[in-house]
Amino acid sequence: MKRQEEINKIKEKNTYDILVIGGGATGLGIAVDAATRGLSTLLVEQYDFAKGTSSRSTKLVHGGVRYLAQGDVQLVINALHERGRMRRNAPHLVEDKRFVIGAYRWWEKPFYTIGLTMYDILAGRLGLGRSLPLSIKKTKREIPAVKHKGLCGGIVYHDGLFDDSRMAIALAQTATDNNALCINYMKVTNLLKNGSKICGATLVDQLTGETYQIEAKAVINATGVFVDEIMKMSAPEASKKVRPSQGVHLVVDARFLGGHSALMIPKTKDGRVLFGVPWHGKAVLGTTDTPLNDAAIEPKALDEEIDFILDQAGEYLETKPTRADVLSVFAGLRPLAATDNTNSKKTKEVSRSHKIYRSGNGLLTITGGKWTTYREMAEDIVNLAIKSCKLTAGKCITKTLKLHGYTEKPDRSRWDYVYGSDMAYFREIPLGDELLAEGYTFTRAHVIWAVREEMAQTVEDVLARRVRLLFLDARAAIAVAPKVADIMATEMGKDEAWIKEQVANFTQIALNYIL
Repeated sequence: MKRQEEINKIKEKNTYDILVIGGGATGLGIAVDAATRGLSTLLVEQYDFAKGTSSRSTKLVHGGVRYLAQGDVQLVINALHERGRMRRNAPHLVEDKRFVIGAYRWWEKPFYTIGLTMYDILAGRLGLGRSLPLSIKKTKREIPAVKHKGLCGGIVYHDGLFDDSRMAIALAQTATDNNALCINYMKVTNLLKNGSKICGATLVDQLTGETYQIEAKAVINATGVFVDEIMKMSAPEASKKVRPSQGVHLVVDARFLGGHSALMIPKTKDGRVLFGVPWHGKAVLGTTDTPLNDAAIEPKALDEEIDFILDQAGEYLETKPTRADVLSVFAGLRPLAATDNTNSKKTKEVSRSHKIYRSGNGLLTITGGKWTTYREMAEDIVNLAIKSCKLTAGKCITKTLKLHGYTEKPDRSRWDYVYGSDMAYFREIPLGDELLAEGYTFTRAHVIWAVREEMAQTVEDVLARRVRLLFLDARAAIAVAPKVADIMATEMGKDEAWIKEQVANFTQIALNYIL
């Protein structure tokens, strides 16, 4: 993916079958689906790919154990099947992970074993592994740091673990491989109409200020928590379709979990579940569910959310993590589909199913859902676009489509297995093995590759979403920012002023990730 080449193409051709607005999980999934059906496709994102919600998940590819408890069986079935497809189509990004529930009351082990066996049955042939009861000894072996006092044993079940923003980049690359155009830092400022029908959009390059007029037979609004802004651009009287819910995660040293398995706390004091997930050599603790009135591109964790995670994790771990132990804190906003009768204090009860809207002027909008079901969401809305806009297209093939970088048996001993087959090209980069940050295996090659092949435009793009250091250790990311900016400047032909501005901008953002 080379940004300037993509921009040159829209200068030469300004008419497409489908224009996708939004470069998160849903939008990128749509671009892949549409492009592989033979539709000419342009995707634009006003920031970087996965800048918002899609880089800030709990890193789970899952059916949703708690949705099963709430009786939303169809959602769970769909998500479990999609989980299996994600694992099959991108084994370099999605791995089978063992999750353990510690039992502290006599009835919990049989109760959760029965429930999770149902979870396995619903997955069918796309299941990852069997759920089984564990003895006290085996539970401690799986999660060495689990609280020992009162432990009666445990239950192990299987779900998926992935790197969310790396998956987003793989989707963008897959779309590009299939002749879609995907451009970041390209903002939609106006929707064009032919009579009363939406027929395209005005785009503004956020880096140069250049403006482009794009025509499209179908315009799809896949902007997550920001879908209402695009809908109001289309029809100012449109009602709100999304109510954001904030989820916060804390990243701590892996010793707080120990071992390689993940911990699932089935019922916190607010009735939600809490996870402790091993991820790139650290442990991610989360999440919360806080209703918000407004969406922000850089949401901030609230003190009460941080305290809640620390307190609840401390109830189930031998060593309770403190604020001083937190290496990074990140917050993301879920685009929950709004309903008239939703109690604002109980967003955990709002369905995670997706919703699709077709405005009278032809604008198609999709919202809700979650990372695991991105492919199904894309298929649904592309089907609608083909039907409603009378497009000529092939059948959906994404159920079995191997994503860019596909590697059947990746070597997970290093964090950069997430690049899959692209890793072979790193060896060709001079001085590429030079390490950037002490204690981490991020290298000069990763930065250069991000600029040359993954459309990274800023230091934040690299450290937040290409190599993930900001999410793993915010202080280390700030320390290495000048070196990253210097490498990028050499690649991009930027001057010293650009380097200083980039370091200052990144540091300002990164400080929000530090307690």
